[in-house]
Amino acid sequence: MSTVERAATEASGDARGFDIRPVRPEEHEAAGRVTVEAYTASYGDLTEEYVASLRDVAGRLGEGDVWVAADPDGVVLGTVWVAREGRPLSPVAEPGETDFRQLAVAPSARGRGVGEALTRHVIALAAERGSHRVVMNSGPQMLGAHALYAKIGFRRLPEREGPLEVEPGHWIDLLTFGIDVAPR
Repeated sequence: MSTVERAATEASGDARGFDIRPVRPEEHEAAGRVTVEAYTASYGDLTEEYVASLRDVAGRLGEGDVWVAADPDGVVLGTVWVAREGRPLSPVAEPGETDFRQLAVAPSARGRGVGEALTRHVIALAAERGSHRVVMNSGPQMLGAHALYAKIGFRRLPEREGPLEVEPGHWIDLLTFGIDVAPR
């Protein structure tokens, strides 16, 4: 078992009833649906283009890795999109850092530690790659996510914050968070 697999197992705590693993092709639709449900339940007013990007797991795989938390029956409970080594997903990441996006937990699975386990999995993955920090940006309305990141030890990186054009003509003031990682 690799360090990442071991950390995912520890983070998910088999007693919680889910595993963290790469998304399977037959799960793309379910992972996309969970991402859309999570974002629309929490943030409501999303453009059609953004919802389509949340649903597009295959498109995300072209740029990074998608991990899922799935129960023993294969039901996708949550998902996260992680940059591949040396290939950031967003301009927020600097050399030697791993970034992630679109952390999502199905509304029906909230409160089970899925989001925390997926985030800790990203941290373990970054450490295994030799990254010195994990970073991500988040919308100002994503207060639940901000609380999770603070609990884990992320801190704000205001020097990296500012407006970002998320769609043509649609700008959002994103907050940036990071946590230092001890490479393994």
